[in-house]
Amino acid sequence: MTTPTVRALAERTPDTRDRYVDLLRVASLATVVAGHWLMAAVTATGGGGVVVTNLLAVVPALQMLTWLLQVMPVFFFVGGFSHELSYRSAARRHPRRAVYAAFLRGRLQRLLRPTLVFVLVWGALALGVQVLGGGGGVTGVALRLVAQPLWFIGVYLAMAAFTPPLLKLHERHGWAAFAGLVAAAAATDVLRFALAVPFVEFLNFAFVWLAVHQLGFLRADGMIRRPAVLAAAGLAGAALLVAFGPYPLSMVGMPGERVSNMAPPTLALLCHGLWLVGAVELLRGPGARLTARARVWRTVVAANGIAMTAFLWHLTALLAVYGAALAAGLALPAPASAAWWAGVPVRLAAAAVLTALLVAVFRRFERPAPAGPVPPPGTGPVAAAGVTLCLLGVLALSMTGFGGLLEGRTALLLGVPVTAPAAVAMTLAGWLLVEAAGRGGATRR
Repeated sequence: MTTPTVRALAERTPDTRDRYVDLLRVASLATVVAGHWLMAAVTATGGGGVVVTNLLAVVPALQMLTWLLQVMPVFFFVGGFSHELSYRSAARRHPRRAVYAAFLRGRLQRLLRPTLVFVLVWGALALGVQVLGGGGGVTGVALRLVAQPLWFIGVYLAMAAFTPPLLKLHERHGWAAFAGLVAAAAATDVLRFALAVPFVEFLNFAFVWLAVHQLGFLRADGMIRRPAVLAAAGLAGAALLVAFGPYPLSMVGMPGERVSNMAPPTLALLCHGLWLVGAVELLRGPGARLTARARVWRTVVAANGIAMTAFLWHLTALLAVYGAALAAGLALPAPASAAWWAGVPVRLAAAAVLTALLVAVFRRFERPAPAGPVPPPGTGPVAAAGVTLCLLGVLALSMTGFGGLLEGRTALLLGVPVTAPAAVAMTLAGWLLVEAAGRGGATRR
């Protein structure tokens, strides 16, 4: 079968599709990619080494920009909207079948297939570098850093896994279910900052991001009727927490900071998410009119087809740009200097070109596979076990990176030391379980 062209896919779009949501998905990921490219500041040290720092740490005054540009909450909000529609559609088509496994397989295919290819390619490269005795300079930095954005994949996997129970809570309690998650996030921060309970802060990886995800359910059911109130409440809450609480100004992590709003997420970041969701909902009308234009919609469709691949490889491209500059003998200017700012357009353009080349090579793995039969009852637990292994493996790999594969370097995941090979093995095993559960209907006939 031939793959439909972008024009054909755009023309097939039903009138009932909310195109603005697709625009938000693309725009949020594009903003994250551009932000990473701009914030990364690489400098050379003696002996061929390099140091990577954050532009926001060099110029603290720029940290206020994160209140506009930290848009990951928007992506998770869109995820909640899409997950609700997808799960309900599956339940309507197969009301007496085990739809959980099919739902997970359908939602995760375009997420995990390009992710696994990325992991396997970088794993092979890392092994080759270490066998040859390399791993210094930009290569060593890349081995540590390119896996860090995988935390986002792990959180998104958790959101998909928890969609059925959280959707039931939403159907029964509406805004109260969302309020319960907000209260849990607030209580977690109280235990963390006021009572110094150890390790409790990691609960907010669930409470904060699932609360934002829950807003997507509310949006899908038309229950966000006063977005201006939501935006104002979120902005005021974030401002008060930062001004009078233990929360930093930046809504992204800063190197060496004692408290981060991102890792683990805080109540301040949740308020920031409310502000962003309210803001994008206020722009819903203009956004819908924009995506109604044929050319704009074709661009959105094309971007959605490669978004995950571009996200996975964008740091690889950026570090390759710096590596090429050093290999050519070019001096790397001090971050935030006049020469550094002058080189920003060139670096961004070069990173964009290299990312486009990588997308051209790996985009095939993001293409959706044909829908399979809905599996019979009993495959749900297998799918749940698979997605759990996947999210744990991906989260562990985001912490270990690809460096030290042969040395067995570990990172603590839920208090358990995990190596990069073990993380890769968990991810692969989990994906195979999700695939086996999702195809159960075909194998049992």
